[in-house]
Amino acid sequence: MKTSLETRLLWLFRISVFATYVGHGAFGIIGKKAWVSYFGVVGIPEAWAWQLMPLIGTVDISVGIITLLSPRRAVLLYATIWAFWTALLRPLAGEPFWEAVERAGNFGVPLAFLLASQSRGWFSKLEIRPIDPGLNRRLAWILRFTTSALLIGHGALEGVVQKPLLQHHLAAVGLSFVPTTFVGGFEIALGLAVLVDSTYALLLLVVAWKVVTESFYPLSGAPFWEFIERGGSYLAPLALFFLVQPSPAKTARPLAPAPVRLSV
Repeated sequence: MKTSLETRLLWLFRISVFATYVGHGAFGIIGKKAWVSYFGVVGIPEAWAWQLMPLIGTVDISVGIITLLSPRRAVLLYATIWAFWTALLRPLAGEPFWEAVERAGNFGVPLAFLLASQSRGWFSKLEIRPIDPGLNRRLAWILRFTTSALLIGHGALEGVVQKPLLQHHLAAVGLSFVPTTFVGGFEIALGLAVLVDSTYALLLLVVAWKVVTESFYPLSGAPFWEFIERGGSYLAPLALFFLVQPSPAKTARPLAPAPVRLSV
């Protein structure tokens, strides 16, 4: 039995938000030194930050599990706003603005999910609306901007900022001879290409590229949660791939007109 577009999107969105929030929440439970400066943006001292991390991690994991098992529009609204805010905290804490741009998958996917959803109320279990041509275009543009942003943001950190962590990743997989400027430039080019013309082959290349490059985190010794947390980076272009495919109605060969009999 052929799976409908709505069913594919429903599960891609659910898995994406689940991965992002469970991966992010795991660092809250474990505790992550880099988070301390983000708490400092809103005036929370370091001692309190370490106490609050497990609480935030628990809420994040709960958001991920609820979205996977029984998604609600209110939870998706929270997921979109919270992911955008946590991405914005990075430049507010003094990091390059590209750190926020790179995390577009974290808030772009729940935003698309929210747009595509319908339910009897904000706290009722939601369903995916029928994907008519108008909704298809809106979702495709959200996911296109999301995919382009996460590629360009990550590429700028490699090619422009030359973030030491990314150089460490290349060295860990035996690619230290490859200039980060080259890798970053290639990724920026991918992002621009997605924005201009999202072809099937290009989107599949993007999915493969992100899965491979983000796997450098665990391969370089970082916790596997780093890879899980970036679920939106893999599933945003995959969802876009299904959206831009022509529907059977468009690709079906038109039936020949029935012969007309003339009566005398």
